[in-house]
Amino acid sequence: MNRVLGLLAALMIAAPVHAHGVTQGEIEIIHPNIPQPAATAQAAGGYMGVSNNGPNADRLIGVETPAAKSAMLHESSVGADGVAKMSHVEGIDLPAGETVVLEPGGYHIMLMGLTKPLTEGEMVPATLIFEHAGRIEMEFMVDPPGGMDHSTMDHSAMGHSVGD
Repeated sequence: MNRVLGLLAALMIAAPVHAHGVTQGEIEIIHPNIPQPAATAQAAGGYMGVSNNGPNADRLIGVETPAAKSAMLHESSVGADGVAKMSHVEGIDLPAGETVVLEPGGYHIMLMGLTKPLTEGEMVPATLIFEHAGRIEMEFMVDPPGGMDHSTMDHSAMGHSVGD
């Protein structure tokens, strides 16, 4: 729990000038961002904090954006053999009164088949889809480069490819 609070504090401190989060009903989206990928990248990762301020659990079940041919919920993990892998997940649980952080090395949004290069400072429209809260329109801010580079990862094992 302390790790989550520390990450949220860092997210809030890092972006006070560029506040672009959204609150709709009981759901709050905190600093949705995409680290700027290389100009030729075909994929990028999206990150944020998602707070469920309501009395009932919810679940993030999808994302849509015109910035990519495909956008999916993913989870990165490291197996017992020390090999990092990424897998598609059907949803991300949001317990009542909790905040879930989508971050490099964990849950994130995978944008595949980017429709154009993403530039630092650009705002990228997207819609998050929740099981109970429904559709929430928001924008990712393209942050300075430096996050995990998804452009060279093999996505074929996940039932899709970068060019799909």
